[in-house]
Amino acid sequence: MSRELSGDTVVDKAEPQVQQHNKNLHGQREKRILCSIVTVRILLGTLLSILAFATLQRQWPHRSDRLEKAQQCTTKHLRKHLNILDHAEPISKSEFLHRRDRLAAALYQSGIDAFVVEPGYTFQYYANVSQSDWEPWEPEERPFVMVVRPLMTNEGLHARTMFLAPSFEVGRARMLGIPAESELHIVPWEEHEDPFTVFRNEMFGGHNATVMIDEEMRDYISRGIQDAGLRTVGLSSAVEEVRQIKSPAEIEILRAVNSMTVEGIRALQRCIETGMRERDLITILDYAMQAIGFQNFFNIVLFDENAALPHGGFATGDKRLAKNTMILIDVGYHYLGYSSDVCRSFFISRFKSHWSVSTWYGSLINEYWPPSWRETGYPTSSPHEKTKEKNLALSAARKDVEEKIRVWNIVFDAQTAAAKAFKPNNSCADVDIAARTVIDDAGYNGTFTHRLGHGIGIKAHESPYLNKANKKTFLKPGMTFTNEPGIYLEGKFGARHEDIYLVTEDGEAELLSGKRATSPFEP
Repeated sequence: MSRELSGDTVVDKAEPQVQQHNKNLHGQREKRILCSIVTVRILLGTLLSILAFATLQRQWPHRSDRLEKAQQCTTKHLRKHLNILDHAEPISKSEFLHRRDRLAAALYQSGIDAFVVEPGYTFQYYANVSQSDWEPWEPEERPFVMVVRPLMTNEGLHARTMFLAPSFEVGRARMLGIPAESELHIVPWEEHEDPFTVFRNEMFGGHNATVMIDEEMRDYISRGIQDAGLRTVGLSSAVEEVRQIKSPAEIEILRAVNSMTVEGIRALQRCIETGMRERDLITILDYAMQAIGFQNFFNIVLFDENAALPHGGFATGDKRLAKNTMILIDVGYHYLGYSSDVCRSFFISRFKSHWSVSTWYGSLINEYWPPSWRETGYPTSSPHEKTKEKNLALSAARKDVEEKIRVWNIVFDAQTAAAKAFKPNNSCADVDIAARTVIDDAGYNGTFTHRLGHGIGIKAHESPYLNKANKKTFLKPGMTFTNEPGIYLEGKFGARHEDIYLVTEDGEAELLSGKRATSPFEP
């Protein structure tokens, strides 16, 4: 270490270096402390964020968790009603054969030589082959049809059933499981042949004949039959009645599939929560119905103004559920080959024994009166103004809900009036007008924008159709119908009730969809 004299002062040349070194050490120590503090703060912040997120997750579960919980809840409640399905059995082979004999009798009565149908609902009704069974054939240009002819024998009138099929598909046609008394009678046609000429020559010996074409038949097949020299006609009322009048086995299946669908809606109501979307309810209900062995068909869920169009628009699905929302669910499923088609309009809340209407109205303040208003009196903090705003919100809630309840009751009364009109020999128009008159008399003329209903069976929409102009079609025992009046208020909401009714001999229509709704809170 060198030291120098500077006047009377001794200067140590190393001292500035030592001071700088100490200063650097001190700075590094401060940096380490600061980094430690920052690290601790980050860790604490992360920990607090995790805790906060976990708390929020408990309070507001992720959408997928809410859906899964609601699906399990709905399925659990629905399974309690599985006994509804106890009396429904698949249609037997003997009934399929009996149907074809009834068809033959109707053809004979109508003076028709044969009935022709390709796979679809009618084919399924007579031969137990559905459209989905048929689609793998890729049948666009190759006709595969069933032909039923009336045959008079010593034992009476019977159906003679034959099938026209591509030659290379004959083996597969025999594998379809079509009910028959003996081996299927299949007429093959080769790829180089005109199938319709083969049809005429093999089915009718080349002679002229009158052929009844099913309503689901594709045009090119109808034209091909005509071009082969055969006369074609549409369905007669006698032939339509074969499907319109249901057998006891069909009635039990319709009772099962529709009653269970109604129970599905009721189970759903017990499990849904505010904030869910229209599409969420579809997902939940479809899941539950599939869990008990039903096949999805259609599912329309509409909230408030979206239901002002009976089947909704093209932009529905994302509207969220609130306490005062009028929910409209129109839904159908398949079970044992038959369709359900029911509709309910209802609120999410169910009355409890300790609830009153006033309590329920009061709870709707949360929907009409923002939290900031409730806590601060915004837009004014005056106690008087705060009370005024609260009263206005409550008044709005009352008016909205009271109108929905009023409309719900009118539609219910309209459905009741129609149910009383399901009597033998009444016309389809009589039933529609009975419901429409109730709605018109209540001051809602023009808001019931569709027909009252339609036949239902193996197909959800079958003839006859209940509209005010159908005065020539008369009800007969064994016919089954939807009864679905509605009121639709544009920009506000829509309400519709739909149940299934059986026309009976004694004139007292039988409900086939379990039980009707009892209130807007009990669908």
